[in-house]
Amino acid sequence: MKTNNETITNPLDTQPIGRTFVKYLIPSLVGMLLMALNFVVDGIMVGNRLGPVALAGVGIAGPVYTIFVAMSLWIGIGGATLFSQAMGAKKPEKANFIFTQSLILIFSATLIIGLIAFFFREPLVYALGANEETYPYASAYLNVMLLFGFVFTIENATSVFVRNDRNPNLAMAALIVTAVSNVILNYIILYILNLGVAGAAYGTIISAALGILVLGLHFFRKNNQLKLVRFKLNRPLLLQAIMLGFPSFLAEVGISVFTISHNVTLERLAGTDGVAAFSVLNYVHGVMLLMFLGMGSAVQPLVSYYHGGRQNDRKVHTIKIALKTAAGAGLVFFLIGQIAAGPIVSIFGNFDDTVTSLATTGIRIFFFAYLFMGANFVMMTFYQSIGNVRMATWITFAREILFMLIILFTLPHFMGVNGVWLAIPIAELLVLTSIIFYVRRHRLTA
Repeated sequence: MKTNNETITNPLDTQPIGRTFVKYLIPSLVGMLLMALNFVVDGIMVGNRLGPVALAGVGIAGPVYTIFVAMSLWIGIGGATLFSQAMGAKKPEKANFIFTQSLILIFSATLIIGLIAFFFREPLVYALGANEETYPYASAYLNVMLLFGFVFTIENATSVFVRNDRNPNLAMAALIVTAVSNVILNYIILYILNLGVAGAAYGTIISAALGILVLGLHFFRKNNQLKLVRFKLNRPLLLQAIMLGFPSFLAEVGISVFTISHNVTLERLAGTDGVAAFSVLNYVHGVMLLMFLGMGSAVQPLVSYYHGGRQNDRKVHTIKIALKTAAGAGLVFFLIGQIAAGPIVSIFGNFDDTVTSLATTGIRIFFFAYLFMGANFVMMTFYQSIGNVRMATWITFAREILFMLIILFTLPHFMGVNGVWLAIPIAELLVLTSIIFYVRRHRLTA
């Protein structure tokens, strides 16, 4: 147990804001970049080794992975926000109880949901957008994810708490180990052992387990504040965690809605070629999304801590730095899409002209979204971290579900496949406009 004096002299209370933000931002971005590259390499290996139909099948099963991550973030981010707020208020005993309760509930919930879904796996695969061609691949991948998905939910949630306990470098190291081991395992599984997409799914699970082992090193540190304590369900704290974490859950569910709705719409408009083209775009989008998630991972521990300690000036200064960083990153991502769309598509495999053309055009149009997405993501994290769940939920729901679905169900009737690619950019712009109106009517801390 740390002394009260050690708790009071937390470096977050005294270090310059810019330096502190960079200290959290760089490990988060490096870790997320490696995870993103790992995500892309998975796609490259599957696409080159097994072909575009297998790639489309894995993409169809992907939302299940996303749902499990959503469950871990729902309780994990909500619990970690309460943890940092309690630490900022100098209440370490409460913080440790929140940590213990969060991990137990995440493990239980994802294990139970995975087992239930496993018994309904066949209709589930078709509901996700599979057809006769893609079903075998989507089903093989899905079966593994449902049975063992609890492994990466524990890894994901533990990483969030370790980062909130002032150890972003170890959280980064765990992501590095997870990413590198996954690439190595998938190469062995796909190219040497020839075990197909089910083997690739097992590689993802094993690499997540290795990440958990790395994160376990945090509990041997002298300044570790994370401790497992005696567990007894505390309903008020659980409800607070669920409420605070709901925007993160909704964000991950939104990714699944995005993937499923685009798969279904493109399958209707362009068949398997359209789904394969979207799978390529979605892999690339995953890289950019993880970069913005890295920025949010840097913002959340700091803003939650400053909010708990009522350090409003440091809180506002942090979010202003994060917004400038997100704007710069979004511009860079947009330019990459305009300049290098063709080469990006080509690295996923030697596709026919139809798939290549659809994917290249899709990247160039879709990447307009990154001009607005970074600011939206940062502001959602900010409002979530200070407990303004209503605004955080609005940002997430509007950009990933409401506006996207309205546009997706209308614009393709007039513009065809290009209308599909435009759904997210227009949705992001509309949401950013709503945030600007809100900030002008309320204080930034409201």
